Amino acid sequence: METTDLLIESTVPRPPSQEIMETGQQSRHWYVICSRPRHEKKVHEFLRYRQVECFLPLYRTIHRWKNGCKAQVELPAFPGYLFVKSQCRELARILDIPGVLSFVGSRQRPSRLDDFEIETLQSGLHLRRFEPHPRLTIGERVRIIAGPLSGLDGILLRNKNGVRVVITLGLIHQSVAVELNSDDVEPLAHRVGLCERTKN
Repeated sequence: METTDLLIESTVPRPPSQEIMETGQQSRHWYVICSRPRHEKKVHEFLRYRQVECFLPLYRTIHRWKNGCKAQVELPAFPGYLFVKSQCRELARILDIPGVLSFVGSRQRPSRLDDFEIETLQSGLHLRRFEPHPRLTIGERVRIIAGPLSGLDGILLRNKNGVRVVITLGLIHQSVAVELNSDDVEPLAHRVGLCERTKN
């Protein structure tokens, strides 16, 4: 499968008014919603319409149809999932959006995502070439130390032009493979060793 450019779709609603902030607005957190298969884009449109901050990473690829024709299509990097940032008390209305099946976690207590993980992907993933990747159980764990995705951990793969780092969101067991320069990563074991020597 050829991958070319990518597209990150996110929406940020208007900032809350000063009056709401003064009354002690609940903090917002990132959550994962499960959508019906192949309904991610439609759910994203409904979220935008309701002014819910959301994140739907899309990558562009060339798809070959059964009749042999080729076309460029945009597909979700994490099929079946979208990310929303919301107050806990507002989550129930998100479940009413057509195409939304559930939150990851339970209806009463949806699981929160790490803000750093999602916001780093949101701000930096579109600056790199990426594509979905099967979750791995073997390979060297590394940390990205340079560039827009700095601070994220992943599993290292090597290719002819450099390296790929597979970043996995453990909560949903989904991964993307990002192309990097070899100088942009370091083994986690190396970082742990440095921390231990610093403490001593």
